[in-house]
Amino acid sequence: MILHLYFARRFAMTFLMITAVLFALVMLVDAVDQARRFSDFDVGWQDILRLTLLNTPQTINLILPLIVILATVALFISLARSSELVVTRAAGRSGLRTLIAPIIVALIIGVLAVSMLNPIVAATGKRYLQLSEGFRAGGASALSISDEGLWLRQGSAEGQTVIRAWRSNADASVLYDVTFISYAPDAGPIRRIEAASAALRDGAWSLRDAKSWPLEAGVNAEGTAENFETLTIASSLTLDRIRESIGEPAAVSIYLLPEFIRQLEQAGFSPRRHKVWLQAEFARPFFLVAMVLIASAFTMRHARSGGTGVAVLTAVLLGFGLYFIRSFSQILGENGQIPILLAAWSPPVAATLLALGLLLHMEDG
Repeated sequence: MILHLYFARRFAMTFLMITAVLFALVMLVDAVDQARRFSDFDVGWQDILRLTLLNTPQTINLILPLIVILATVALFISLARSSELVVTRAAGRSGLRTLIAPIIVALIIGVLAVSMLNPIVAATGKRYLQLSEGFRAGGASALSISDEGLWLRQGSAEGQTVIRAWRSNADASVLYDVTFISYAPDAGPIRRIEAASAALRDGAWSLRDAKSWPLEAGVNAEGTAENFETLTIASSLTLDRIRESIGEPAAVSIYLLPEFIRQLEQAGFSPRRHKVWLQAEFARPFFLVAMVLIASAFTMRHARSGGTGVAVLTAVLLGFGLYFIRSFSQILGENGQIPILLAAWSPPVAATLLALGLLLHMEDG
């Protein structure tokens, strides 16, 4: 038990050190990228730093499997150089038993990443999107889906417009039973429009069977209302930005994702991408365990046997390969080419079986 606690503490400390180093490196690179991206806008260094801090957790969450691989490699190379692995083997403890502590720590890291880091990334990612859109367009463009329908907000120098639709087509290019409420800058609403449908084309909404009411003080709204067969309203939104807002599962906390999936189905969107993401998040702790097993299969050896550099490179490359296969499997699941559970769970299961096969082959008893 004492030896398990010792290995667990060593692995956890190594993981935290590597995470801190990569966090600082990612912040430095992302700060430069944010400064370049917003160089044409009036954005100061304080805003650049804020954008960097909001965007960094998403990158750390993305490279978490790489951090686990590096932590495992660093742990077992350190144990091999100090001959602690040799002493452990001489005491009668097999290599697989030595891995119990790192595996448990990896599981805990995976559970914490899903239960705590995921909501943090969702919140910071949403705030980053709002700030970046505000700096680019002079007004935030946001999307929200609820039981009351689909809500959009577009902004420009002329003011804000809130859009509510009961449903849409699958790619969000056409909204049905839609309402537009326009607001003047730093003032209240000035116009309300209701239409049977609204299609976004070439930077403008094309409304069909529309009726417009002015909302100015002292004006009879119904008496001055106008009807239009077609009506065009300028828009700062694009289809890509709407689809990105709808289709980014990482922007929704895992605790809210099941309800969000239900609302997507109710609004007429396909929630398959979000369902794949939800199952992939549930499978993430086991994928991190597979990364520990893969890295240990190549580095849990005596330092005097040589070839340490090649073993480390092989472990890292194999980890990258498995991460690519996991991403490719999720894409196949999102496109409907394979079942959702198979897309999310087959990569960690296959990686674990592959690593166990390597370990059993290299295990000398």
